[in-house]
This record gives sequence, structure tokens and C-alpha cells, in this order.
Amino acid sequence: QVQLVEFGGGLVQAGGSLRLSCAASEATFSRYAMGWFRQAPGKEREFVVSISWSGGSRSYAESVKGRFTISRDNAQNTVYLQMNSLKPEDTAIYYCAAGSSYAYTAWREYDYWGQGTQVTVSS
Repeated sequence: QVQLVEFGGGLVQAGGSLRLSCAASEATFSRYAMGWFRQAPGKEREFVVSISWSGGSRSYAESVKGRFTISRDNAQNTVYLQMNSLKPEDTAIYYCAAGSSYAYTAWREYDYWGQGTQVTVSS
């Protein structure tokens, strides 16, 4: 059982940046692909970005390409999401998740989830 805890959410003005972190409880973290999803009020949870277990492959939603960057440090059991040029439409609760393949973009394909962290972008 992998436990995930997100950090780094907050309030930022449009055009600003935030860095989210997700710390995993297990050393087996390095065996998992990791993803970030987000859910805005009244909307379904949507895929943002994912990274393979080695960090060598990534997949991005079109809406965040060129603005968001995912990375991981397997020695620290942590995955990061650097978010730049933030827009009000990026406002949501952001969740990290662990799964078997970075190619999965459906939230149901991921096995373990953090509790989420709120990101609010003001205009």
C-alpha cells in the first residue's frame, strides 16, 4: 500500500508559478508510474501529466503543455509538478496518483491517491 501526500498548493495570481510535491511512503515508489490529476468544482477529475517509473517518459495534457513540468526523485520518493504561467482555469484540487503505466490518462487506471492540494489562480 503506497501512501501519497501532496504539498505546495496555494493562491497565486495569473501568470505566476507554483511547485507541487508529492511524497510517497514506500521505497517501492520507484516501481510506479506517477500522475497528477486535477478536479475543479462541478467537473470531472482530469489528467494533467504523468511520468514513467524511471523518469524517462512523460505525457502531458494539451492544456498544460509548455507550462507544466513533471519530474521525480526516486531517492527521495517524491514527484514534483512545476506549474508556470498559471491561468485562472488551472484552479482546482490537484491530486497525485501512482499506477502501473505513465501512458494511462484515465484516473480509474491509477491505484493509489493522495488527499489533494488546492491550487487557486486569481485573475
